[in-house]
Amino acid sequence: MAHLLYLVRHGEQLDAEHGVDDGRLSARGVRQAQAIAQRLSGVHFDHAWTSPLQRATETAAIMQQRLPAVEFEKSSLLLDCIPSGLTADTPAGFHPFLKSVRPAEAEAGAAQMHDAGQQWLRPSRGDVNELIITHNFVIGWFVREVMQSPSWQWMSLNQANCGLTIIRRRTGKPPQLLVHNDLGHLPPEDRTGLPLPQPY
Repeated sequence: MAHLLYLVRHGEQLDAEHGVDDGRLSARGVRQAQAIAQRLSGVHFDHAWTSPLQRATETAAIMQQRLPAVEFEKSSLLLDCIPSGLTADTPAGFHPFLKSVRPAEAEAGAAQMHDAGQQWLRPSRGDVNELIITHNFVIGWFVREVMQSPSWQWMSLNQANCGLTIIRRRTGKPPQLLVHNDLGHLPPEDRTGLPLPQPY
């Protein structure tokens, strides 16, 4: 018996590089959503969830065209957020970003992800497949939680647009990361959302 959680980051957002907080998908984002839907077309999902933000709901709507039996439910627990703030053990390279985050925002993000963990990172009776469309930091937090890594670790666990991560929960056993940021369904030209390599 296994509870499988399929986590997908939304497709590429149009004009995100210009500082637009939310919006519709780019043409490439549409292709990414179609590709991940094709990848998952053979999976029976018992439940499906999406962040309420437009870039996520549009990704879900495109996927639903290929997965007509799947009905997505919006959840505020999947909103883009900052899952934790600056801590004593946070590596120096992450300090500039986290220092710009208001403490109240980090506290709200931590509370949100605690509740998200209670909702989805739990064992279940029987075989259950759940699909989640959400955001980079949220998926990074889920992976960090499964790996029992330090609280800041979500910052170094990046997901590409429409990358696939799968987590397994079984009764009486710790959660297991089966797949992280798999991009096999995307051609190289459609792989976006990861930080650019830094020159040495």
